[in-house]
Amino acid sequence: MASAKGMNRPVVRSMALAAAVTLLVGLPAAAAVRHTPFPVTADTGDLKAPTLQRTRQTQPNFQAPSATVCSDTPVLRELADPSPRPQQHSGELRLRRGGDAGATAKMMAPMPSPAAPPPPMAVSAEATADVAYAAVESPMASAAASGHVRQQQSPVTAGVVDDNADFSGFRQFLERHEEANTLGRDVSVRQRLQVVDARGRPVPDAEVAVTARNGARMWARTDAGGQVWLHPNAFDDRDSDSYQVQVRRAGQTVTSVLQRGQKNVLRVTVPNAALPARARLDLVFMVDATGSMGDEIDKLRDSLQGIVRDIAQLPSNPDICLGLVTYRDRGDAYFVRGWDLSNNVAGFQKVLDGVRASGGGDYPEAMNEAFDHAVQAMSWRGASTTRLLVSLADAPPHMDYPPPHYDQTMLAALGKGIKVLSVAASGQDTTGEIAQRQIAQYTGGRFIFLTYKDANDPSSGPGSETVHEVENYSVDTLDKLVVKLVREELAQLPKG
Repeated sequence: MASAKGMNRPVVRSMALAAAVTLLVGLPAAAAVRHTPFPVTADTGDLKAPTLQRTRQTQPNFQAPSATVCSDTPVLRELADPSPRPQQHSGELRLRRGGDAGATAKMMAPMPSPAAPPPPMAVSAEATADVAYAAVESPMASAAASGHVRQQQSPVTAGVVDDNADFSGFRQFLERHEEANTLGRDVSVRQRLQVVDARGRPVPDAEVAVTARNGARMWARTDAGGQVWLHPNAFDDRDSDSYQVQVRRAGQTVTSVLQRGQKNVLRVTVPNAALPARARLDLVFMVDATGSMGDEIDKLRDSLQGIVRDIAQLPSNPDICLGLVTYRDRGDAYFVRGWDLSNNVAGFQKVLDGVRASGGGDYPEAMNEAFDHAVQAMSWRGASTTRLLVSLADAPPHMDYPPPHYDQTMLAALGKGIKVLSVAASGQDTTGEIAQRQIAQYTGGRFIFLTYKDANDPSSGPGSETVHEVENYSVDTLDKLVVKLVREELAQLPKG
């Protein structure tokens, strides 16, 4: 593996951080599917300064993962295009990294409000796909059963950074871009929660509810290592001085208090947390399937095939369910498609083999809607499951479309215990990098980026260079890199 260093860009302006009134703490009760809060003391304080990133969350925007089994065949459901008409491109398109900043500003400007709110985006009945899929009768059948032989593509190389491990570097990245002030959530305050059992072993997939006295609340689940990063400013619009933390696992509930700004890890012990007999892994791939991905979609498809094959052969022998979400944009042949989680590896690979790049037109794509579909509509399994989402994109989300936007969905992902590995393909611009890194950092995942011999020329072939603002990264093939991250995640699970 090779070490490399990303290209630097000039500093724009530091992010504006907010100050707010100190408040006391209250806690909601947790429910099996939706967390239902109990009353909290009324808040009488006032904000000291306006803060776009400080949005108060009081109700969960998700349902807890509850599936017990996966389908034995991939089931397709389609998210309808809210405006099924050909896109009209005025020429004022958002340019890729290195393009004109004026075009970027035009694309980020909100669209005029519609006369009536759009209907809620819901999953339709099973749709007819333009993707080749042949059902395979035996679940977990060998990948070789797919029978399709394709010319071997050159390897896809990639680097990876952990923005939680280098949190100061991540904050500096955000501060260099004024645009970050209007994207995502304020993560400037970050504290770590560790949940262990009576023997000091990590407790994975423990439900966590954090509440301030003013009614602000957040929800999370611990990862395979029994930890979760908490960001008070992402759900509390005021600087509450303390938060009540409620942890629940296997019918046991333990309560503790988190002080804002405390340096040490908050360690909570759940005495008799049951351990799963076998690792359960739900793995969903979310892929931008617009025309701009055409030069790489075949290579990425081969990489994903290798990832699925190698994960199925891990020594830990995880109980695997696989899902796929592909997306394009409004006016295309389809908007968002999802194949729900299935334990049929060969069937999944047949679906993956049929993915084709087409459509798009302007630069941003329907990433927000696809991310929401992946988190909210897939049948993620319940307790004692490791949940990973691998998102591959070469363009930012359409922030001018109606919500949900990615900053809302990443809160839901953390609440459902879904860790995101964001993969930036060639052409991803600064806006897309901000969005992908924010999602990965908030959910405890990683930011992965494709690398090339010449950072500015994806056709130059595999290499170690990148245009992204990253440093001190190692390079490997994409499939090996993702498999390594999955292996490391499962290795954190406690041994019985």
